[in-house]
Amino acid sequence: RGYACPKGIAIAEVHSDPDRLRTPVRRTPSGDFEPIGWEEAFALAAGRLGEIRSRHGADALALYMGNPIVHNHGALLLRAAFAKALGTRNSYSAGSQDTSPRFATSYHLYGNSFAIPVPDVDRSDFLLVLGANPLVSNGSMLSAPNLRARLRALRERGGKLVVVDPRRSETAREADEWIPIRPGTDAALLLAMLQVLLERGRIEQESLRRIASGWSAIAKRLVLFRREDAARHTGITVPVIERLALEFADASAAVAYSRVGVCNSRTGTLGTFATDLLNLAAGRLGAVGGAMFASPAIDPTRALRLPGMDGHARWKSRVRGLPETLGDLPAACLAEEIETPGEGQVRALVTYAGNPVLSTPNGRRLAAALGRLEFMLSIDLYVNETTRHADLILPPAWALAEEHVDVLFPALALRNTLRYSPPVVEKGPDERHDWEILLELAKRLGGGPTGTPAVDALLRAAERVGLRYSPTKLAELLLRTGKHGDHFLPWRRRIGFARLAAEHPHGIDLGPLEPGVARRIFHRGGRVRLDAVPLVAAFDALVQELPQTLPQDELLLVGRREVRTNNSWMHNLPSLVSGRERCLLFVNPKDAEAHGVRDAELALLESRVHAGPVRVRVTDEVQPGIVSLPHGWGHRESARWQRVAGRHPGVSINDWTDDGAVESVVGQSILNGVPVKLAGA
Repeated sequence: RGYACPKGIAIAEVHSDPDRLRTPVRRTPSGDFEPIGWEEAFALAAGRLGEIRSRHGADALALYMGNPIVHNHGALLLRAAFAKALGTRNSYSAGSQDTSPRFATSYHLYGNSFAIPVPDVDRSDFLLVLGANPLVSNGSMLSAPNLRARLRALRERGGKLVVVDPRRSETAREADEWIPIRPGTDAALLLAMLQVLLERGRIEQESLRRIASGWSAIAKRLVLFRREDAARHTGITVPVIERLALEFADASAAVAYSRVGVCNSRTGTLGTFATDLLNLAAGRLGAVGGAMFASPAIDPTRALRLPGMDGHARWKSRVRGLPETLGDLPAACLAEEIETPGEGQVRALVTYAGNPVLSTPNGRRLAAALGRLEFMLSIDLYVNETTRHADLILPPAWALAEEHVDVLFPALALRNTLRYSPPVVEKGPDERHDWEILLELAKRLGGGPTGTPAVDALLRAAERVGLRYSPTKLAELLLRTGKHGDHFLPWRRRIGFARLAAEHPHGIDLGPLEPGVARRIFHRGGRVRLDAVPLVAAFDALVQELPQTLPQDELLLVGRREVRTNNSWMHNLPSLVSGRERCLLFVNPKDAEAHGVRDAELALLESRVHAGPVRVRVTDEVQPGIVSLPHGWGHRESARWQRVAGRHPGVSINDWTDDGAVESVVGQSILNGVPVKLAGA
């Protein structure tokens, strides 16, 4: 049908970017970087990490993994093994900025963090979108080409699109109805809708009895819930809440979908839980046109069933006691773990494809903390705001030189598909793939390719007879033993990557999402557990909080996505930063007048952790009481190494977000709904 993302079209610019690193570099005393060879670099990295681990213990090492890992099957399949080779519990990732509530909710409800229902947009007739902007993101924890066309098709066949968002986003502009909401109150709205359905006898009791346990614990709490309080908190009137609930129940194929705006708010996990609860209680979980589960050819839930892979709150951070989710601690506590003396203090850090100075709260504090490390290693393509602090940077070969197998996103897709992409260009003779760098470091630190000693021993034996490990071979093994594989049975036709490349270069469509939930419930007994203690406790806390009075004159800062920006990457590409300035603070005209700020001029924005100038755009795209900045900008500190980005630096929203403010269940950073003050500069 034809579809392309601007970032995909620009990918060749990364390949030819003169600022992209192509050889390891070591930081000099002057703060510059000098090239060194791979063997010297590996020896330096493993030597320093090993020496610090020997002196201070494994938890003196920390690991931060950025978002690009989910787009690289080689690195993704090595991630757990590399973390095990380090031996530390101080593992962090970009996930605690946007996905930990989703993972924890799935873990508690379904028994696996990657059991994630997606909205069956192609067959739905009522789509309720909360805190998501799929026209710009093209789906978040939701994968399908050209969601704009899919949403238009939903409306053309008589369906309804409703967007709940503090901002009139690009998706809201295309919707049948935009319902503005106070940031961080989506859970209150969803639970109020559930109360309406319970009161009117519209709960699908048979569906609940068949697939879930614990509904009674939810129902008795809903009785105590006052939708008048929810209306006051959300800014959405009781009649609108009641109408929305009944329209949802009346539709034949309704589905609710919430994402980043909900996840990184103060009730992120409860809001995610309430989304799934609404779908389940209305009989829409596992139903065609509702919230459905994919049947991917390579299934990430299988990997998480290995011992020790999946979980929530199995350990906590040293200083603040924040819980891990899926093996990672909240990135909001990384700076304090470096700063605070004592046993387990972080003294060395490894970052992979991440820029936490720009993507985690109170980035200025983290930048200062990085200067206190004894050693820092970064695996990255660029010197950026984070990697400029590294003692050593190891650059992987660029993606065009990689073969690619998507091992994650088919589990979030609107159709079941399979595709293999061979390399577009040859890797240079002195380049290393991401997975080769991670594996070499893991081996030098005493680990192996899987992190499981028995399996690693078998792989070492195989290597001695010429059978070399590669993550693509592992991915093909997962394919052949999965739902759509041949299971090594001679009478079944094998679907391997060689055949895919030769016969199906654009991939195979394996069909639409299949109804049912049983295959995606991993709890003993095979039932969705609605009464999980952390989720119910969050519900109780909200019930206690709702009657309280909210600040009346408070400005709240929210983020936003842009179609030509992918988090903090790709701002060094001319085609993606050309044209009008996009790093602007959106301010409603009423607030602009009240606070004395003018369109296109600088204003002073202040939060608990930072005050600084930002350029304003006065617009009714945000409701009164809300201001909005895009995330991923703030490139002044890396301008000498990323020359294009340095000419378009913008400001980092995470200079204003507060690392002391985290969501209660998973410690997710609260990046939406940050209290701020605004004044003329």
